[in-house]
Amino acid sequence: MTEWTVDVIPIAQASTLDGLFSQRVQRSPGRDAYRWYDRTSSAWRSLTWQETAAQVARWRAALLGESLHPGDRVALVLRNCPEWVIFDQAALSLGLVTVPLYTDDRADNAAYILQDANARVLLVQDAGRWRRLAPVIGDAPYPERVILLDGGERARALAADDSRVRLAEDWLPASGAPWQQRMGDPQALATIVYTSGTTGRPKGVMLSHRNILYNAQGSLSTLHVYREDLFLSFLPLSHTLERTASYYLPMMAGATVAYARSVTQLAEDLQAIRPTIIIAVPRVFERVFVRIQDQLRRRPALVQWLFRLAVRTGWLRFERRQGRRGWHPLLLLWPFLRRKVAAPVLDRLGGRLRAAVSGGAPLSSEVARLFIGLGLPLVQGYGLTETSPVIAVNPLEDNRPDSVGTPLPEVEVRLGADDELLVRGVCNMLGYWNNPDATTRVLDSDGWLYTGDQARIDGRHLFITGRIKDILVLSNGEKVPPADMEMAIGLDPLFEQVLVVGEGRSYLTALVVLDTDLWADLARELDLDPEQSESLSDPRAQRQILQRIRAALDDFPGYAKVRRVALSLEPWSVENGLMTPTMKVKRNQVLQRYQAEVEQMYALEG
Repeated sequence: MTEWTVDVIPIAQASTLDGLFSQRVQRSPGRDAYRWYDRTSSAWRSLTWQETAAQVARWRAALLGESLHPGDRVALVLRNCPEWVIFDQAALSLGLVTVPLYTDDRADNAAYILQDANARVLLVQDAGRWRRLAPVIGDAPYPERVILLDGGERARALAADDSRVRLAEDWLPASGAPWQQRMGDPQALATIVYTSGTTGRPKGVMLSHRNILYNAQGSLSTLHVYREDLFLSFLPLSHTLERTASYYLPMMAGATVAYARSVTQLAEDLQAIRPTIIIAVPRVFERVFVRIQDQLRRRPALVQWLFRLAVRTGWLRFERRQGRRGWHPLLLLWPFLRRKVAAPVLDRLGGRLRAAVSGGAPLSSEVARLFIGLGLPLVQGYGLTETSPVIAVNPLEDNRPDSVGTPLPEVEVRLGADDELLVRGVCNMLGYWNNPDATTRVLDSDGWLYTGDQARIDGRHLFITGRIKDILVLSNGEKVPPADMEMAIGLDPLFEQVLVVGEGRSYLTALVVLDTDLWADLARELDLDPEQSESLSDPRAQRQILQRIRAALDDFPGYAKVRRVALSLEPWSVENGLMTPTMKVKRNQVLQRYQAEVEQMYALEG
């Protein structure tokens, strides 16, 4: 049995984010802080808090050599690794402001952020990423110094050709001097996080030390974390949810964080690390859900029946433990169903998860029901970059999966016009960097932040019902929530990506990206050549796709039906400009790219 120890650092002792790190090093010097996979030795390695502090001292000394001043901005574009934390803490300890960039963001977007933030120092993962970024930056003034974390011949050649570029192994001293916790201002700017907006240039969200510390503390009061917990970190640390919930929060609680190698190797890493807590976006759970459903279709009818029985029984057990229903005879079967059905699935997730948090986008109730029914303690949360980011999360003991949870302490919520959710509290951002007009549009004089999300409040729980700007209004006045429909359609493994269209039109259509392997199977069943683009518009394929979409939308109102589709095999991605780095579809850009296809779907309208 694991002994769970509470070891939370109070905000008053931490004062700042670098103060939080200093306090943790004092409390837990010999305990594991971080684990990562060393590709050189092909083994997992770890750093204690004291060893991490020694590395922070080296980076701190190197930054001191760059003639930086408190308030200066420094940027980093790294995959998740201990150096991400080490660089961040070294910068914060000097009163600098960190600006995270996504490793897979487009070069022009990253270049814009570096100039807008006047980032004087940039830490880059490797030579390849700098080679893609450098031509776009050109002779622009920022960054003044570029540090390449990974060495090698290509990196050394770049450093020889560009006076700005240094290799980390050359730039870092062998050691750094210990330092005392500074008495920094908790209200001071700690980081600028650029939101990957689906339209226009990204805006720099200014968050203070106090913003983030209170958000981590509030999250801990809702979802308890212990010193013995082990997080598996795989969402990018440039995403505010991952940064607060899988970096500062574990540090506050004294937990250990392991960095996954990649999303493609996530299944292996879950087995190797066996985490107790994971933070993920719904797409991660949806992919596992789709894989399970696809595998089930190929199993005998008895196996399918047994699986559905396990999910139903597990759901009854969950509802009873939540105090929402009484005993049921099926509960007698749970020990058998858990051993034969649920345990093998949960073992693939490491077998030790005591909490899985989904945030960043709505989680399908069907997906939540399956995992919870199998015994996974899955809770949904909600927040914005502008709120540091968590606004609400479901407690494990009061979990309503169809809600986004209960607001954190120190967070006030109310409904405004059109049921828009308004939020006020210490976690609200300082404003948008260099953009006072945008700030005043979302933050009023009384401190209420306008989220743009429609909501309802039922007792303690908060429910997000739609987006103010994302509602499609048909020409007959009917209103349709496209995100809910797209989520339902996307649960079919054939559909990789979906965008529902219909603003101002008399009926709904959809742009659909198909899974190439499953499309090949379907095309052959229909006696079509999957390699020919004409097959995608063949009436037989169109009818099959529409039937599957209608089945997925069976629970939606009669007017929320898709009548025509345009099919494609080319995924929407960050690289082709159709998705943000946080994997949100840029609706306007997709509609522009496929304007001809959309017009063709409405050619016979009316």
